[in-house]
Amino acid sequence: MQELVLYHYAMSPFSEKTRAMLGYADLDWQSVTVREMPPRPTLEAIAGGYRKIPVAQNGADIFCDSRSIAVEIARLSGRNELILEQQSADVQAFVREADLSLFLACVIAASDGRMLKKLIKETSLLNAFRFLKDRINMGRKARVKAVRGPEAKALVLDHMANMESMLEQDFLFGDSPCIADFSAYHGLWFVCDLAGKPWLRDYPRVRDWMTRMKAFGHGRPSDITEDQALDMARNSIPRDLDNDSPHPLIGQTVVVAPDDYGREPVQGVLVFGDDNAIILAREHPRTGVLHVHFPTQGFTMSPA
Repeated sequence: MQELVLYHYAMSPFSEKTRAMLGYADLDWQSVTVREMPPRPTLEAIAGGYRKIPVAQNGADIFCDSRSIAVEIARLSGRNELILEQQSADVQAFVREADLSLFLACVIAASDGRMLKKLIKETSLLNAFRFLKDRINMGRKARVKAVRGPEAKALVLDHMANMESMLEQDFLFGDSPCIADFSAYHGLWFVCDLAGKPWLRDYPRVRDWMTRMKAFGHGRPSDITEDQALDMARNSIPRDLDNDSPHPLIGQTVVVAPDDYGREPVQGVLVFGDDNAIILAREHPRTGVLHVHFPTQGFTMSPA
């Protein structure tokens, strides 16, 4: 069985969400570190312009968005509690809010001088300002309404207070974790660990829960190069689809894009589509045919 390849960078919150899931699932995986912003030629080749991070790969199958990656981690590990669509309505509603509006509030609340210094230290002064310009431009194209710093902080603190009341057991929805815990974790990791906000001191249950989440670690990564990952794709074929899809656009060229932010489109031939997943077939000279997986929720699809 091939190991999952993760394209990520250290300060990416959704990469941290995925790394924590890999730790919880106790998986070996292969790590490809990418730039914080485009251009990313390797991801252009395998994911056709999709710009969000992380992206995962298993052979010739490519997974865009942490929800699709979570499904693949569950497939490899048997941890079906990571599959959003298999959870209760309460869990699904919590995840939708935590992964979008609350995550963006965490990012805005964390974005201060200390965070900028950390980014400069991680990369360079020039790269830090390029990163900020890139994110400003991405925000202008977003369909999500941005909140200002004080309002963002208030939203995060309300979220932490809600979590404090939920944590009567070790995790948010019981005595073992599910996808909701990982969706709540990465935003607070960005605010409290990376940005150094001291807000956990007022929420002891959340602080102890963060300790339990960090204890899962990141699994067992090993570094590989982008060329090695591309060779894996070239030397593989997409795995068989589990079942036939009745979608009326099957076999047609379509365009898929996120519906919130980072809305760059990906074009390919639809080979599968249902209420949970979209799979496009794409071909590149470096890799041959690939299947690119997206979740249905949070994405739009239309004929090209």
